[in-house]
Amino acid sequence: MRESRRGPLKSAVPSNVVSPVRRCSRTACGRPAVATLTYVYADSTAVLGPLATYAEPHCYDLCSEHSERLTAPRGWEVVRLAVDAGPARPTGDDLEALANAVREAARPQERAAGAGGGAGPGADGREADARGVARRGHLRVLRSPDSS
Repeated sequence: MRESRRGPLKSAVPSNVVSPVRRCSRTACGRPAVATLTYVYADSTAVLGPLATYAEPHCYDLCSEHSERLTAPRGWEVVRLAVDAGPARPTGDDLEALANAVREAARPQERAAGAGGGAGPGADGREADARGVARRGHLRVLRSPDSS
């Protein structure tokens, strides 16, 4: 442990001040946020929707109580979008795509190159195998099976 002028330095100091859960933007409200409020000044509209993926500087996160009691200034319209009840769960298609990507990444490169049967370079000058796979950096372009 290193020392500073003020005493020993700790590498990882647990903090109860910073929370990974986003909180309501209203003063003195510590409840978890469930919705995001955005103002569209050009249209005199307040939009209340699902919690945004990232905290933005001109958006306000609100808890369920404050989002239900929200009112807008006179002459403004409030648009309420459906708020998700919980976090989005992966679908079967998402999991299958992830499993296929992991299998493809784990396949040895020698076998992958040998499976093409020496199809030669693709249209962009890079190697392509018999399935019509063109490799460009870490990305691959696959032809659809029904386009053959």
